[in-house]
Amino acid sequence: MPSKKSLRIDLRRLILVLAVLSALGTLANGLYAAYRVQRQVLIDHSLQTSRAYAAKVASGIGEFLRSAQQQLAYSAGILGRGFEDPDVLHAEVRRLQMQDRGFNAVGVADASGRVLAATPDGKEMDGRILQSPGVQDALALRRPTISQAYNTDAGRLVVFISHPIVDAKGTYLGFVGGAIYLRLEGVLHTVIGSHYYQGNVRAYVVDGNRRLLYHTDASRVGQLVGPNPVVDAVLEGKDGMAQMLNSEGQEVLAGYADVPLANWGVVAQQNSQLALAGLNGLMKQVLIGIAPLSLLGLAMIWWLTSMISRPLNQLAEAAHQMTDPATPERIRGVRSWYFEAEHIRHALLKGLALMQEKLGRLNVAATTDPLTGLLNRRAMTEALTALEDSGQPFSVIVLDIDHFKRVNDTYGHDAGDEVLATLGALIRQCSRSGDLPCRVGGEEFTLLVPGAPVDTAVQVGERLRRLVEQTRLNRVGTVTISLGVARWQPGAGTVADALKQADQRLYQAKQQGRNRLVATGQP
Repeated sequence: MPSKKSLRIDLRRLILVLAVLSALGTLANGLYAAYRVQRQVLIDHSLQTSRAYAAKVASGIGEFLRSAQQQLAYSAGILGRGFEDPDVLHAEVRRLQMQDRGFNAVGVADASGRVLAATPDGKEMDGRILQSPGVQDALALRRPTISQAYNTDAGRLVVFISHPIVDAKGTYLGFVGGAIYLRLEGVLHTVIGSHYYQGNVRAYVVDGNRRLLYHTDASRVGQLVGPNPVVDAVLEGKDGMAQMLNSEGQEVLAGYADVPLANWGVVAQQNSQLALAGLNGLMKQVLIGIAPLSLLGLAMIWWLTSMISRPLNQLAEAAHQMTDPATPERIRGVRSWYFEAEHIRHALLKGLALMQEKLGRLNVAATTDPLTGLLNRRAMTEALTALEDSGQPFSVIVLDIDHFKRVNDTYGHDAGDEVLATLGALIRQCSRSGDLPCRVGGEEFTLLVPGAPVDTAVQVGERLRRLVEQTRLNRVGTVTISLGVARWQPGAGTVADALKQADQRLYQAKQQGRNRLVATGQP
């Protein structure tokens, strides 16, 4: 028959095993929850980054194509007045090619497609009748065109941009056009490469025929893209983001945006594993922060297992259910009438508090914009829902930075980030106690002013506008902002309607010259 001593040793070991397993289970559950939250935050941030990158690249390509069409339109006017003069034709094609090196080749053809002047091939092309798809579209449509990519007789992959030439009576004479060689470094590559994002974001461009016009792997330019849901969506004129597998079977976080002017699509993507590379280091820091208190609790449990078993069993059962919201109260109710049991009780409560604090910090990171320290779009949505549910009226100020793209293009994205961070600080400085400043995305900000009428919101917005105008920034100098103000109250439409009204007032401020505030009720 087992002795009392062996029974006491077995009981101590049993209590110890239960306590250790409970503590480890709680720790693992908390770390897993923290890991999942932070992982989703990183994925969402990476998707937003890819989407913003794709949108910026698509905007840059669109601006380049519009500029190219404007140049051709200007030349078409000159050529329409001197179409019979060879010197005028040759001088104009040379000027077009030399103006900004946007075109690799420029030519003028008559209504039959016969070349009258060309560069750089010059006289070798004079008199030749062109049969390429881009030329045939220009002759058939007799309007400004941007062709899909095609291979020329010389084996070049090109996109052809043209504009019709008409005389003073409106008679069609021919066209002037420029070719962009996609496999050569040129302005199009510069436009795409000028938008830089930290990380491993990569972009590629496809035309309406699913042919690659640009890719970081130059050998893939000209290839056709197979089945791909992101390419399908962007060629339908959509923009957005998706988590998917690329052609190599790797999981990527992709954002996409279309270029409506040419029926092209831009896809920006980054490798999921690289985007999440820093997560393991973060979780290691959390574990290091929790470890001392956890080890202390385990040491105390080991020491006290040789003492009275009942309070320890109660604490062990509570520790085994650490994820239960009622666990803290259950631990407080244990009758730990001796010193050691009381310490275990406090250790478990401290462990719970520390875990909740760590998770709270992760939740703050998930709802805060890391650059400006303001609330992000997710937090703003939750705040709007709370205001609407409570029926509390509020005013909303929507604002963005005037000509912010020019700041990024001129001084770089580091300077742009500095401007955004400074503006975030100024918004907090001008906000009242209880106001909710948010960064919606890019250079767009929103300030929720609970309980305030429009006049009060206008005063806050004007104070911010003047402060921004007077603040001098490193490298950039000064910037200005435009603001729109609206108000929501119960029974006067939805919160979304108020935000839309504020956006409309912001648009009016832009139309009226920027650096101004327009509020609901103002002309």
